[in-house]
Amino acid sequence: MLENVNSPEDIKRMTYDELELLAAEIRRTIIDTVSKNGGHLASNLGIVEATLAIHRVFDAPRDKIIFDVSHQSYAHKLITGRRDRFGTLRCLGGISGFTNPAESEYDTVIAGHSGSSISAALGIAEAARITGSDAYSIAVVGDGSFTNGMIYEAINNCADHRDLNLIIILNDNEMSISENVGGISRYLSGVRTSRGYLSLKHTLDKFLMKIPVVGTPIARALKWLKDSFKHIFISDTLFENLGIPYVGPVEGNDIKKLEAVLEEAKLRRGVWLVHIVTKKGLGYEDAENHPERYHSTGCFDPAVGVSGTQEECFTSKFGEFLCMRALEDRSIYAVTSAMRDGTGLDRYAELFPNRYTDVGIAEEHAVAFCGGLAVSGMNPVCALYSTFSQRVFDQVFHDIALDGSHITLALDHCGIVPNDGATHQGIYDVSLFSPIPGVTVYSPETYEELNKTLSLAIYNSGVAVVRYPKGKETVYDRSSFSSSDSLSYRMPRCAPDAVIVTYGAITSEAVAAADMLAPKYNVGIVKLIRVSPLPEDELFPLISGAKLIYVLEEGVLRGGIGEALASKLSCMGIHSRVVIRAIDGVFVTHGTREELLHRLALDSKSVATEIGNELGRSCPTSA
Repeated sequence: MLENVNSPEDIKRMTYDELELLAAEIRRTIIDTVSKNGGHLASNLGIVEATLAIHRVFDAPRDKIIFDVSHQSYAHKLITGRRDRFGTLRCLGGISGFTNPAESEYDTVIAGHSGSSISAALGIAEAARITGSDAYSIAVVGDGSFTNGMIYEAINNCADHRDLNLIIILNDNEMSISENVGGISRYLSGVRTSRGYLSLKHTLDKFLMKIPVVGTPIARALKWLKDSFKHIFISDTLFENLGIPYVGPVEGNDIKKLEAVLEEAKLRRGVWLVHIVTKKGLGYEDAENHPERYHSTGCFDPAVGVSGTQEECFTSKFGEFLCMRALEDRSIYAVTSAMRDGTGLDRYAELFPNRYTDVGIAEEHAVAFCGGLAVSGMNPVCALYSTFSQRVFDQVFHDIALDGSHITLALDHCGIVPNDGATHQGIYDVSLFSPIPGVTVYSPETYEELNKTLSLAIYNSGVAVVRYPKGKETVYDRSSFSSSDSLSYRMPRCAPDAVIVTYGAITSEAVAAADMLAPKYNVGIVKLIRVSPLPEDELFPLISGAKLIYVLEEGVLRGGIGEALASKLSCMGIHSRVVIRAIDGVFVTHGTREELLHRLALDSKSVATEIGNELGRSCPTSA
């Protein structure tokens, strides 16, 4: 069936029996591709039927479909002309794991962070009204995203724009990355248990709509009967109280039922919220039983599945080390935002449930909440991914640093993050947080350094950031390095021609580059463990005699450590040539780590070539 689908128009001609076969084939294709390339599996398997129903009812790309986060857009990609390219999912030069208008006119916006879909859809709907278009905007939002405050800012605004053609589809699968938490999750659970009443409400509403003369005595009497019956069994939904008409819950894995409800909402026009219930991981038993394992996966054997045991990596070691500290110090309190497992806090949550909070997808609240803990004598540790920490700049500045409070930000997935693309790169945190007074940034490269810097951070003053990469510790010979709490270095016996100053996971590339340049050039390496403030007393004696200071940074150039170091050297009158190799002026796409490092000229061969060229110009006879 799938080979005959080149656009949404093709599925509009299918029977429901044919659509069931198509849905099964789409699932097989998604499982096959994700098992080879990695990606988001459970959410995509759960939304197949809903995607087909949306495209059958609405007329994309004229009607604009916005997927919140958009990691659940694989079925959408398969039926919008990208079937032949789907095997390149998340590969360098291939299609993205998220929506991207550069790929297809059916993708409305680039999306990768939670909570922005309704705002974007509302803006698109308002623009349609102004231009006289009757096109619809459709925001598809997971229930996990409904813990994000931006959603309610948008819904609040929707209530003042009831004349717009906007459909909000709440995809309720009871999961985000970890299990959903908090009052909104419990509220939606209560709504789900009221399906009997809401089904009757839907039937009565549909019947009343068919009465030809609105306002007749019988219509008014029936409406009174419906409302009276309602108040006996259930109050208005939260969304109705906020001014948004609500329909649901609807079986989201039943194309026919969902299509009928969407057609009705479309017929009534205006702003509507349609609550659908789907099964995360549907069609792959292990993903149905363990959806948290299949939120985002690497490659796996579909016949075996994904193991529930996390391999040793920076994430698991962070959780282990934090548990060790919490056993000794009852003031330590861990906070995360819907990422208990993703940040390695699963064991901590079991051991210390009274000193742990998952706030849902609400990073800004998480940090401000930590500020409240801090001023009350607790020692909070907030665990986030680097890319999501971009949201908390103001809270770190206004609610923590300005107040002189102390928290630890544990930032996972720092530096180049393979395959997920521009929305998930962890390359901005150093430039974001280093300029704030009182912030200390550590960048451990080994598990031992992570253990040490976590202790330093927890008992530091002000805001302490511990940033570490996705995945495992890189293995190479570190025996020739000397170390302190602030830096680690390997220097040649004679005066160095060049010194590479770097930090984090890219240190292995620096070491390989220095080895390539030997014995022609003497190249030292300084790895910063504390990257901000710069450990000047230890760093400058190591680099001041070099002809070339080469800063290798797996982060952005502007506001990075290279710029800070070059500025400081200039102010001190140290006139060594400084070359900074960092990421500048580009959004980093998806691909493997090795491919991306090479593309950005951050790999060892590119670094060795650039240093060799620089030294060749300044000291061609150096030995």
